[in-house]
Amino acid sequence: MTGTNTDRAIRTISRCREIAARTEVPGETTRLFLTPSMHNVHSLLRSWMEAAGMTVHVDAIGNLCGFWAGLSADSPRLLIGSHLDTVPNAGAFDGILGVVLGVAIVEELRGKHLPFAIEVIGFSEEEGVRFSKPFLGSLAAIGKVDAETLACTDRDGISVGQAIRNFGLDPVQLPRAVVSNHTFAYLEIHIEQGPVLESENASLGIVEALVGQTRMQLVFTGQANHAGTTPMHLRHDAMAAAAEWIVAVERYASSHDDLVATVGKLEAFPGAGNVIAGKVTASLDVRHADDTVRHAAVLAMTKEAESAATRHRTQVTANTQLDQPAVPLDPALTTILQNAAAQAGFPSRRMTSGAGHDAMILAPVIPSAMLFLRSPGGLSHHPDESVLPHDVEAALVTVMEFLTQLGDDRGKLEDGHA
Repeated sequence: MTGTNTDRAIRTISRCREIAARTEVPGETTRLFLTPSMHNVHSLLRSWMEAAGMTVHVDAIGNLCGFWAGLSADSPRLLIGSHLDTVPNAGAFDGILGVVLGVAIVEELRGKHLPFAIEVIGFSEEEGVRFSKPFLGSLAAIGKVDAETLACTDRDGISVGQAIRNFGLDPVQLPRAVVSNHTFAYLEIHIEQGPVLESENASLGIVEALVGQTRMQLVFTGQANHAGTTPMHLRHDAMAAAAEWIVAVERYASSHDDLVATVGKLEAFPGAGNVIAGKVTASLDVRHADDTVRHAAVLAMTKEAESAATRHRTQVTANTQLDQPAVPLDPALTTILQNAAAQAGFPSRRMTSGAGHDAMILAPVIPSAMLFLRSPGGLSHHPDESVLPHDVEAALVTVMEFLTQLGDDRGKLEDGHA
């Protein structure tokens, strides 16, 4: 490892923190899909990309794309990317680190062109916060943003299509957001967002698969009434039904190995302390590496919701917003990435990602690989989220070696595969 790489790592971390200050909420990092602060993020990244010699454009979904040409006009293309949006009150590195490292990698080439082109892409949306639908950026990249998606609305009644127009883009141009047919591979660099690498004192992990994921919205409907004058046995309390169901979800997930289930969002109507809740809207997030186990869990939890609703003289409806199968990553690319880490002096473990990432959208269409960096304290989706300069340096050196090994493998590149 060189002093130059160490300096690059420190600079990368500083850039991530600079981007974190571009936010919709002063004093915290909150940046949702196509909100005004995203213009500022685009401006910063564009300046760094152009200074590195890249050509830059923003596509119709708001993905920021920086292109570094290969040796010829028809060179195959490697995508390097991650997402630009955040959860509310987020940290500085989830998603954005992978984009900033992509820029650093092109800078590290120092004007050298490879047998393949590199496109660094910052996906405009991955978290699903604003429209309760994740992966809008990467879905557009594979041509899967349909009319139903464009009609989804946020809490203010603004549709995805209108949000695109409000940002100064044109949804009619979405077909042009699909990645080039010269693309032969995708690489995503991301913090682990968990404690495994830190527990093993390891800088890097090689992701070989991403767990399947279900996201749902359940609506418990009862009858709003006076909190003081309505006896307990005559209530139709939507909150009581939802609360009983939440406990059942926790109990079920805790009794099944490697299954995780989360009710992370709850909204009550009318939302007054002296009024029995007439309606409660709840989220449900279920994940497991085995899709059969995940589907059985979702079915059981839905039945638990129906039982709780019946006991409290209410009704419940369930709407599935995401049913994402478990996704294996490309075995050949994964092996090259692991070999590159070893060659760079960073032995790494293979692992499964419990979080959803843009790679799970692209992998069924484009051979994909994913590199994890250690998350100190196992902390993410939190203002104290951090990375270690040594680990950022390890990722940078590993990816540079990965590029070298891809470049040496001319035969596979000529076939359009890695």
